[in-house]
Parts: sequence; structure tokens; C-alpha cells
Amino acid sequence: MSLKSYLELVVSPMLRAHLGIRDDRGASLVEYALLVALIAVVCILAITFIGNNANSKFSEVSSNLNK
Repeated sequence: MSLKSYLELVVSPMLRAHLGIRDDRGASLVEYALLVALIAVVCILAITFIGNNANSKFSEVSSNLNK
């Protein structure tokens, strides 16, 4: 085992644990995924609501034109 690999595999994790250095990359990824999912749900609800309102307006206009 080379000195570099020993430092990366053994010494570096021990130093991080001793100094309290945390790796929050995984937590950030989960937070971004939840944020994207929430934005997607809001967009789908907004499009559904607008679509239903537009459909009712078009139906109303169509029925008035047929009279």
C-alpha cells in the first residue's frame, strides 16, 4: 500500500472524524430532490386548475356561439 492510498483511506477519515468535518453532499442532494418534487407537484396542480378553468370558459363561449 502506498503512502498516498494509506493517507486517503486511513488518516483522512480519522482526521475528519476528530476535527468534526462532515460531508453533507448526500443530504444536500436529498433536499434538492425534495424541492424539485414539490415544485413539480405545484406546477401540475396549477396546470390542472388553469386547464379546468380554460375548459369551462371555452365550453361557455362555444355554447353562446351555437345559440
